[in-house]
Amino acid sequence: MIFSPQTKVRIHADHVGSLLRPQKLKETRAQLWEQGVLARFGQETQPAELSTIENTEIEEAVRFQEEIGLPIVTDGEFRRAYWHYDFMGGLTGLDLEEREPESRAGTFALAVVPVISDLLSFPDVHPMIDHFEFLASVARNTPKISIPGPSSCHFRTAKADIKPTRYRDTEVLFDDIAKTYAQAVDAFYKAGCRYLQMDDIFFAYLCDPKVREEKMAGGEDPDWLIEKYAWMMNEAIKDRPADMTIAMHLCRGNFQSNWVAEGAYDPVADAIFNQTDVDIYFMEYDSDRAGGLEPLKFLPKGQRQVLLGFITTKSAELESIDELRRKFDEASKFADIHQLGIAPQCGFASTEEGNKITADDQKRKLELVVKTAEKIWGDVTAPSL
Repeated sequence: MIFSPQTKVRIHADHVGSLLRPQKLKETRAQLWEQGVLARFGQETQPAELSTIENTEIEEAVRFQEEIGLPIVTDGEFRRAYWHYDFMGGLTGLDLEEREPESRAGTFALAVVPVISDLLSFPDVHPMIDHFEFLASVARNTPKISIPGPSSCHFRTAKADIKPTRYRDTEVLFDDIAKTYAQAVDAFYKAGCRYLQMDDIFFAYLCDPKVREEKMAGGEDPDWLIEKYAWMMNEAIKDRPADMTIAMHLCRGNFQSNWVAEGAYDPVADAIFNQTDVDIYFMEYDSDRAGGLEPLKFLPKGQRQVLLGFITTKSAELESIDELRRKFDEASKFADIHQLGIAPQCGFASTEEGNKITADDQKRKLELVVKTAEKIWGDVTAPSL
């Protein structure tokens, strides 16, 4: 592995985590689901046939990432149906229920809802600890795993689906979520994880005027939520060991190349940069939905980094290096260029269906990440300051 156990990860090139599912894996999962031997989500023990295929495909995906020059590798989230619910459903006190789907943003929202049925905590055994350990066993480069951020447990759960009386006090709920995530951080570290990413996308959702109106209509102050979500994230990670890198990914939705929210980062920039001790930020910037680059001025000078998502995963159109260099020239007006890096704006398959692009499109996008980093910074990794 290329990382030193005494230092944090510093990079100029990475990707958010999920990759398009290989066809064999998709077909096997579909067949086992139709046969009734595989649950859509939340199944603790996978059929041996599926685990064998997952292991093989993950190892091939790791080799692919390493061969194109990425310094960080993931398992592509090949064992998941959803980017968030598979992790959340493994928490003590949180259940997943299938219900009728709702039409949203021109697509059908996933027919799964989280229900907080009991007091929350991180279990002694969570499936994703095993997922990371397998990834680490086949990786030569630094292995990374992503999990949904703490805000997911609140933002995605309707008030009526929060059952414990204790959690009628939202402050108490937030406190327990933060403690649960602190337990998760500790468990991943003990499993050997030194680079943990939290997809805390609901900061970006709370930049959308429509989402903010919805929250206010439901009796919640969106600016208060931003402050509390930042507090939860910081509480979860503040006691991590000095050699553990924490990343945060922000986007506005990514379901089969569709999106949900829009709006510039201005309402959340100060909170995410100055109220959380995150090391690396992945920020979606592939369209006008993300607004301008001015919020980067809130990034404190030093070791912390922002990987700008100028490369889209939503379409096959390939950006040019010259175009990307111009965008980084603009970004450098607001943040030190040495604190910046490049990544796709989101994953390629936030759900197992994947975005509407091909495996070849995905390869060209990831190769572009590496080439751009080498062109601008001379390397995909960054020196410690």
